[in-house]
Amino acid sequence: MDKIPWDIVVTIFCTLFASSGFWTWVMSKQKNNSAERRMILGLGFAKICERCTFYITRGYITRDEYTDLKKYLYEPYRDLGGNGTCERLMQEVDKLPIKQD
Repeated sequence: MDKIPWDIVVTIFCTLFASSGFWTWVMSKQKNNSAERRMILGLGFAKICERCTFYITRGYITRDEYTDLKKYLYEPYRDLGGNGTCERLMQEVDKLPIKQD
């Protein structure tokens, strides 16, 4: 059996560990289940549900309220991997009339 040339092994090893894609993958795996991430998702979920329920019950939303809800709560929550409950609530909020501030 032929021996593996160590210079090739070292080159592959160094290339892999120097790769930014590799470290991005490693960091994403560590962050996906962190307590901080889960806490942020939980807080975002609670606040989005609270605000959406309020606006739906009230029957309208202002433009500023909608922008704040969508841009600062829902979109980051969704980007973190939030679930479909908030998506359904946002769809209901999207149907509400927008009143002037």
